[in-house]
Amino acid sequence: MINETKANAERAALMLQALPYIQGFKGKTVVVKYGGNAMLSEELKKAVIEDIVFMAGAGIRTVLVHGGGPEIQAMLKKTGKESRFVNGLRYTDEETMEIVQMVLCGKLNKDITAMIQKAGGRAMGICGLDGAMLKATCMKDLGLVGEVEHVDTDVLNAILDSGFMPVVSSVAYNASEGSALNVNADTAAAKIAAALKAEKIILMTDVRGILKDVNDPDSLLSIVRRSELDSLIKDGIVSKGMIPKVDCCSMALDGGVKKAHIIDGRIPHALLTELFTDKGIGTMIGGNNE
Repeated sequence: MINETKANAERAALMLQALPYIQGFKGKTVVVKYGGNAMLSEELKKAVIEDIVFMAGAGIRTVLVHGGGPEIQAMLKKTGKESRFVNGLRYTDEETMEIVQMVLCGKLNKDITAMIQKAGGRAMGICGLDGAMLKATCMKDLGLVGEVEHVDTDVLNAILDSGFMPVVSSVAYNASEGSALNVNADTAAAKIAAALKAEKIILMTDVRGILKDVNDPDSLLSIVRRSELDSLIKDGIVSKGMIPKVDCCSMALDGGVKKAHIIDGRIPHALLTELFTDKGIGTMIGGNNE
């Protein structure tokens, strides 16, 4: 009986801790970039979808943006298509673009949408081609890889206003050619968050967040100011694959997003822990006055 009473008290304390966050975020827009190992493990998939549905149920206008690099790579391998890289970035020719569009806009996007609906949410799967929502221009030397130049928020707001969650795959519209372009999902999420003037953007990654020492997982920087990011890169604290993540956070914050978060998608229910608890779980990047 004593153990049960203690467990009930702990559960109640967590719910009470979450209450002011739920009240504060109600009606606000949060953009989540979903990718990495959280998309490969069935256990983690289930946890992420449950978190997303909880957020929407709590009245948060939730936009889910997803990539799918491992799934694209698996399909390329299955079809015998060899990947080509330029300065570490995938070159996308017409045949590769067909596979990217098939995987991202087709199977993966609809699988995620179906999982959300199975968990009790209401979702609508779309890509940047729909309504020319994401307009991009070709990046030099990378083939059909684009850089997002414009986000038309009418489609997204129409879906959100109807009570559905947009699930966005990172394929954009090339207006000059009337065709599809492969775009980076992190960048697409940052551009979407800025266009929507979102309260938050959350990037789910395969690391805890920004570490003061990359060899020490306990050296997490829980809170960082926007003005500190350039110095963290210059000093080598932010390096390699974390630099593009931090650049996307900077892009979103400079575009009007209030907070950016980098969290470890390998930890079950990382989204809820970051959003609705005092301590959080990853790195939160705020404005210079925060």
